[in-house]
Amino acid sequence: MKAALLVFLGGGLGSLLRYWISILVNQQLDSKLNLYGTFTVNIVGSLLIGLFMGWLLKSETPYPNLQLLVVVGFCGGFTTFSTFSAENLNLLKNNLYADFIWYGLGSLFLGILAVFIGVLIMRVKA
Repeated sequence: MKAALLVFLGGGLGSLLRYWISILVNQQLDSKLNLYGTFTVNIVGSLLIGLFMGWLLKSETPYPNLQLLVVVGFCGGFTTFSTFSAENLNLLKNNLYADFIWYGLGSLFLGILAVFIGVLIMRVKA
């Protein structure tokens, strides 16, 4: 029960922060596509999960509760694959193929790169 509560709390906080950041980014960029908020949180979330995973991997003490709260809960709630998928489908429906390619491939490439950089940063800080 404690594990579920930690994931619930982290996920709620992550989802709320994702919502606020998405609104802020989309308003600041005043884009008619509204993709940039999701793109931003997915890349930032990937970097955060890389940093947390890197820190947890180098730590001599396991922190299973912190991992549930931050990695599974917060980062899982903060990033959003379902919204990303729906936005890509919308781009295809509207024949915006170039936007579909840069958004889809850019998100995938930069997301994986951000996780790698986060883990690398934590390894270097040892």
